[in-house]
Amino acid sequence: MSPTDDDGLPGPDPGPDKGTGTGTGTGTGTDAAAVGEPARRAVAAVWRIESARIVGALARYTGDFALAEDVAQEALAEALVSWSRDGAPANPVGWLLATARRRAIDAFRRRSALDERYALLAGQLTEGGAVTGAAAPAADGRDELPWDPDRIDDDVLALVFTACHPVLAPEARVALTLRVVAGLSSEEIARAFLVPVPTVQARITRAKKTIAAARVPFALPPAEERRARLGAVLSVLYVVFTEGATATAGTDLLRTDLAYEAVRLARTLAALLPDEPEPHGLLALFELTAARFPARTGPDGEAVLLEDQDRTRWDHGATRRGLAALGRAGAIGRGLGPYGLQAAIAACHAGAPSVAETDWERIVLLYEALGRVAPSPVVELNRAVAVAMASGPADGLAIVDDLLATDRLPGSHLLPGVRGELLARLGRTAEARAELELAARRCRNARERAVLLRKAAALD
Repeated sequence: MSPTDDDGLPGPDPGPDKGTGTGTGTGTGTDAAAVGEPARRAVAAVWRIESARIVGALARYTGDFALAEDVAQEALAEALVSWSRDGAPANPVGWLLATARRRAIDAFRRRSALDERYALLAGQLTEGGAVTGAAAPAADGRDELPWDPDRIDDDVLALVFTACHPVLAPEARVALTLRVVAGLSSEEIARAFLVPVPTVQARITRAKKTIAAARVPFALPPAEERRARLGAVLSVLYVVFTEGATATAGTDLLRTDLAYEAVRLARTLAALLPDEPEPHGLLALFELTAARFPARTGPDGEAVLLEDQDRTRWDHGATRRGLAALGRAGAIGRGLGPYGLQAAIAACHAGAPSVAETDWERIVLLYEALGRVAPSPVVELNRAVAVAMASGPADGLAIVDDLLATDRLPGSHLLPGVRGELLARLGRTAEARAELELAARRCRNARERAVLLRKAAALD
């Protein structure tokens, strides 16, 4: 968890540890002169919300992971022009799917007119009443959607498992999943991980080629293989939810579309693997964090500090679901892992009537346990915040200064943000203001930056 989420310090309430970029990109090369702004906004909105399901459905139909994304992008490019001319269809997702499947059939036809795979695909689509390569999509997009949201073998979850195949390096898994599941552009992923755009593009390209060369099937893996991929899937869902809980950059604090999609996938994963504790722990963390969403922003979208939030606005249904999932994780009997421990920390906040009445001593113990199971500088920074709340700012500052001395969070706005607050509490105003201003310069989210600048100005 990010330190300003659970610390009671007057900072934003961003949720889990950060790890991705923000925004949406269609990646099309359509002539801008032919595209109207309403059509561009409509295409961007559909892609932001439905990209993972669209690519997942196309991957299931074609059996080709790379082709699925390619034809989806081609459909977006066609939509930009067509919707500018004719207006957005009544069913934009159906329109995009019909167009993309027509492009997929054309691609198979180009590869080989006698290809048995194309013949089988064309026959299946024709029997189901889908658009063939010679027909255009229905004007209103009335084409049967190729997914059932209630199926346990969810297309999007299959997409995540495919992108997290062990043949890929960890950084390639994250980049590919963020591209095809979260709908982020290469530029946004690069900005999030502080690497050049060509590096991200190369990772994604290599990942697609590796999956094709290894003939990785687009499907949920057999039960005996799921556990081997579970760690990668959990970490990617965590990254997607984190970006939804607090956008790395931009003008919005929350990206609830991403966050709630991660919650949905975590529920499906927990149902798929009922005897594994960590999917339940991850789901508990997501539910307990998302429960605070209604109170985290004001009427104009400004960040509301944890200590200022109206806790009656928290989603108590989500809190109950989160506590139930945490209970199931503990009942399995293997102990809590990293996600379960973070969920236990979130549960401490969920049960507290205020920041002052939070059980900070227990949170310190939980962070110490988390540091042993999954050590990281962000976990240590979180522990420093909890120690400051439990024992006083001087004790917390000692931990923060050790992180600073060892340069374990270079370039992050989190460390100077926490350090500035602790210095302010100790009366070291000039140093505190300098740290808060440094944090503001490093922060790429406008809502978080505004809070940091407001805190710095208050020290005057």
